[in-house]
Amino acid sequence: MTILQEIWATIYSEFGDIPDIGEATRIVLRLGVAIVLGGLLGYERERSGKAAGLRTHMLVALGAALFVLVPLQGGMAVGDLSRVLQGVIAGIGFLGAGAIIKLSGEGEIRGLTTSASIWVTAAIGVAAGMGREATAVVSALIALFVLAVLRRVEKRIEEKPRR
Repeated sequence: MTILQEIWATIYSEFGDIPDIGEATRIVLRLGVAIVLGGLLGYERERSGKAAGLRTHMLVALGAALFVLVPLQGGMAVGDLSRVLQGVIAGIGFLGAGAIIKLSGEGEIRGLTTSASIWVTAAIGVAAGMGREATAVVSALIALFVLAVLRRVEKRIEEKPRR
């Protein structure tokens, strides 16, 4: 075997984690669902003028999906995946905490809903990464309802004069 053949064989084996078209389709579908659903939530936040918007939510969903997809591809048992999930949940908690701001003097806290939407987006990414696309879609639709529709209800409540 020549040096070039050995180099090519090494490169080929390093990219051999996708053995066939079925697995490639599965990976693209799961990651694609995570990105699209994260994008829907991020678009709603972006449209509302929030700091964590479209790209942030897409990346959170993609990252969460990758954190579960790759270990599953490597043969990790679903039961053992709980440690990975614990790490993702804790890490997203830190990211979400960065979105929360306490305005001194006003006693007002901002960013809690954005923080929660980042957390839910990660959970949706996990669902998509684990092959639970239908669960991910239903969860994203519920989250969009909470973010978009219930915001209007919340504003109506705030606008009513207090007696």
